[in-house]
Amino acid sequence: MPDLILHHYANSPFSEKLRLVFGFKGLDWVSVSVPSIMPKPDVLALTGGYRRTPFLQIGADVYCDTALAARVIDRLHPAPPLFPADQPLASLLAQWADSTLFWTMIPYAMQPAGAMAILGNPPPEVLKAFAADRAPFTAGMKRQTPADATVALASYLGRLEAQLGDERDFLFGAAPGIADFSVAHSLWFVRKAGPFAAILDRYPALARWLDRMLAFGHGRRTSLDSAAAIAVAAAADGHAAVLVEAGLGFAEGAEVTVSATDYGSDPVAGVLVGLTADEVVLRRTDERAGVVHVHFPRIGFQIKEQR
Repeated sequence: MPDLILHHYANSPFSEKLRLVFGFKGLDWVSVSVPSIMPKPDVLALTGGYRRTPFLQIGADVYCDTALAARVIDRLHPAPPLFPADQPLASLLAQWADSTLFWTMIPYAMQPAGAMAILGNPPPEVLKAFAADRAPFTAGMKRQTPADATVALASYLGRLEAQLGDERDFLFGAAPGIADFSVAHSLWFVRKAGPFAAILDRYPALARWLDRMLAFGHGRRTSLDSAAAIAVAAAADGHAAVLVEAGLGFAEGAEVTVSATDYGSDPVAGVLVGLTADEVVLRRTDERAGVVHVHFPRIGFQIKEQR
């Protein structure tokens, strides 16, 4: 089976989500460290413009967004399951956690003292570069103030605490599922936020649950540089099977763009080769990576015909 190659960086919350999934499943995986800010030439060679972190590479298939990457990992390595049959609402809670909870946590944790702790007390010029990179990334978003985020986060944490109040081990019972991993990465980030981590002390059941989640670890990693990862794509023999289902608004072979609907909405252009209710796949060619199939989840992404 081809290697699971995760392109990520250490402080990325969504990267921690997939690293914990690898640990939960006891997987071997390949780690490619990417820059936390632009420029990212090797990232764009594989994704065609998508620059959110992380993304998962398997040969010449690139899977964007952790909602899709988690399903791909679970399909290839189904035991233990990320999507247990007795947790039908877990995916909805995961979607809430990856959006509403995440964008409440960020303005809370990234207050000045928290940002300094998370980023390792960087010099002013590094903080300035980080802020400049993220400003266009979230342009147009209505961001919460730290005061509003603090109130909302406390409310959300209280409800999660109540969910665990019967001493269950995980959010939906005795076994973890995708919702647990989607909630965990935001709270992991809060724990890194210096003085702002103290908010978790008010929720002992939730803190114990987070300890259990982080105890899964990260599986077994080996390292690869980004140029070598591009070479893996160029040398790959074929791609994962895909199809364009009828009745979904676009025809196979159409030249389209795909972009996120919330933030980091840089469009990726390519030829439509896969479309279902769950996934959209573009074929694109890069001079270094060769022919790459870039996969996106259907929910949270917009398809447009190129004009």
